[in-house]
Amino acid sequence: MGPPDAETRARMSAFRADLFAGKVAVVTGGGSGIGKGIASALGAHGATVVIIGRNAERLEAASHELGAGCRGMACDVRDAEAVTATIERVVADSGRLDVLVNAAAGNFLAPAATLSSKGFRTVLEIDAVGTYNTSRAAFLAAMRDHGGAIVNISATLHYGGTPLQVHAAAAKAAIDAMTRTLAVEWGPAGIRVNAVAPGPIEGTEGLARLLPSSLRESLQRTIPLRRFGRVDEVADATLFLASDAASLITGAILVADGGAWLSGPALL
Repeated sequence: MGPPDAETRARMSAFRADLFAGKVAVVTGGGSGIGKGIASALGAHGATVVIIGRNAERLEAASHELGAGCRGMACDVRDAEAVTATIERVVADSGRLDVLVNAAAGNFLAPAATLSSKGFRTVLEIDAVGTYNTSRAAFLAAMRDHGGAIVNISATLHYGGTPLQVHAAAAKAAIDAMTRTLAVEWGPAGIRVNAVAPGPIEGTEGLARLLPSSLRESLQRTIPLRRFGRVDEVADATLFLASDAASLITGAILVADGGAWLSGPALL
């Protein structure tokens, strides 16, 4: 099942329907999963949304589903020059850029001893380098002059030791460090940089690929809220951090996992 349409999403929301009216948002990894859910939520609350990803067909399908206020632009976030050109085009077409959500990510299960250097590097490049490339491009193209909000999608993998996830844990740790560092560097320009760290989220490719169905029930029993999260809940956390309601918040990592990381090692 896809995300609710804009009218339904706005009616269901705890936020004002015009929360992002007149604003322009870019969401990397917006063609599917959490990124798509965030793009849907931003659009439902008035934003003009550009979704970025590598798969042009997926972007086209997602932008069609998300409606007239959304368009897709194919771009590999690992390619700094392509990212710069894409963000500059967004600003040239729209005249502004107010919100950037870095949701592009890659992951797979692999024992550290058999994980190749290329495999390790690929995840770091998509998650950490991609977040840096897009954030820097947004800063230079628009935000250094007009301010803005950046929300990075992180995780809780690196809060302890997570087997089979050394690449993803390292990438998300880098994103958290980047979030805090950029918050300090870019705060004087009126730019807030925060992150959301989801736990296991229903209906995502990550949950389907990384968690065997035989383990789902036992894992849920270890979570204080006794359930996995939903994409719309991650989207709501992102909307809050991107909105003026969080105007004094920067450098924060908002964990949205039902308390899962408190009760044991993260599995996703």
